[in-house]
This record gives sequence, structure tokens and C-alpha cells, in this order.
Amino acid sequence: MTSPIRIAMWSGPRNISTAMMRSFEARGDCHVVDEPFYAAFLSETGIDHPMTAETLASQPNDWRDVARELSQPATDKPFIYEKHMTHHMLPGFGLDWMGQCRNAFLIRDPARVLASYTQKREDVTLADIGFVQQAEIFAREGDRLGHAPPVVEGVDVLRDPAGTLSKLCAALGIPWTANMLSWRAGSRATDGVWAPAWYDAVERSTGFGPPPEETPLTLAPHLQRIADEARPHYEALVKWKIS
Repeated sequence: MTSPIRIAMWSGPRNISTAMMRSFEARGDCHVVDEPFYAAFLSETGIDHPMTAETLASQPNDWRDVARELSQPATDKPFIYEKHMTHHMLPGFGLDWMGQCRNAFLIRDPARVLASYTQKREDVTLADIGFVQQAEIFAREGDRLGHAPPVVEGVDVLRDPAGTLSKLCAALGIPWTANMLSWRAGSRATDGVWAPAWYDAVERSTGFGPPPEETPLTLAPHLQRIADEARPHYEALVKWKIS
């Protein structure tokens, strides 16, 4: 049997990453994997997140076991979509397994990430929002390929889902289908156990919503400092985004 094509989408938190996972699952020919390194990240760092105990119990706690499971997918579908959070990939976590995937990157303006993140978790650092890690993973993949891998911005998907997703599919070398534009509301068996803490909005959704109003944001000074630190890493990817 032919091995499925693995698509790894690299995002920071508080983007449309879960909606993108819904979109790929709605194709019907795609199995999805939700943040497989989350428990390994929590185990290694000892950071307290919502539903930490449940997450640790639900997944392998060693990154090597995660990488091994990802390389041996149990599905008869031709595609696998892996939703990855860049901040989960700690310095000691190996990335050689990425070479088996078609890697893409989902980005969002850092100020808007922070404004959303602090509604769920007040304590935040630059490492928590994954911009440095995303830029490093992007550079690594670009070096491997010899060219920039695909980059999409969440707001562009919301403004033109069909146009942006069809271009993303073309860049990934997979067929586009309009099935990606809508899905049923509710939870999924493929959602991580942490879904009740984070996925309330996407569970109510049946498709990509309208883009949020791009009103100016005023962040607290300590958050603005984090946004300023993140911005060069965001800009390193934004210039390559699909348009």
C-alpha cells in the first residue's frame, strides 16, 4: 500500500490553526493529527497549561516516541494533516522526521496573537507564542528544499478561503477540493483532550468566518515589548506568503 502524503502545518498559538485542521479533515481523504508534541512539551518544561494532567495522560511524553508514531501512521487515507505548534518544539527535540513531510507555515501578526492569547492565559513570554521557533523551522526547511516552503497568513484564508487554500494545495502538490470550505459544528474524536479549554469558537463554527476588523491595537507595555521582539521573526516569513 502506498504511504500517505504527510502535511505538517507549523503555527503559533491563537491563529486559525484548528479551523485549518477542520478544513483538511473535511476533505474526506485526509486524516488529521492534533498537536502531537503537546504532552512532550509539557512534560519537558513543567509549564502549567489548562488541562495539563489530561494532556500528559493522553499522549507520549517523550518526543522520540511521538516522532516514531508519526512516521508509522495508521490510516488508509491518502493524506495526513499534522497540526504542529512551533513553541512545542524545544531545543532538544529532533526535527529530522520533518523530511518525511510536506511542510507549510501558518502566520499571524504578533500583536494580534498576544491580544488573543492573554484572553486564555495571562502569563506569556516570547517563547510561548512560537515566533522565534517558527522562523528557525522555516529556515531549516528552506535550506533542505533549496527554496521557501509555503506560507499562508490566517487573515488571508479568512478573506478568501477558496483562493488561498487552492493556492496552498497547489504549493503542497495535492488536489484542491471545495469540501475544505465547510464542516459540521461540534467536537471531533481527532481533537486533543485539551479541546474544552481552547476550541470553543471552532466547535461552534461550520466554516471560515469573516476576517476580524483590523482596528489598531494598544497592548500593555510588557506585551508590546514581546510583540516588538517577535516582529522580525514574523516578517522573515510574511514576505514569502502565498498571495
